[in-house]
Amino acid sequence: MAGTRPIKFRILELCNGGKWNYEIVGQIQKEYGLKGNFQRDSINFDIIELASGGMLKDVEVKVDEEGIYKKGFLLHKYELTDFGRARAADACLMYV
Repeated sequence: MAGTRPIKFRILELCNGGKWNYEIVGQIQKEYGLKGNFQRDSINFDIIELASGGMLKDVEVKVDEEGIYKKGFLLHKYELTDFGRARAADACLMYV
């Protein structure tokens, strides 16, 4: 079912409880059959858009020293905000 709903809705579901951006991106790529760097970066941009819209909050940041996502870049851990939870409920995301 996850691969049939809009990606941003699925991101909101995944962030309930907190997740690192690389965990979210990896799961979305797997569920939606998306491969490659362009798709990876597009999903990460979707996460950033949700955070700048106030639906997610950045709770932890660290440098990717090991190359988990992109070596030398920042890794962000996001959590769903109350506003994001309310908007997810408006969109009938029952698992948030």
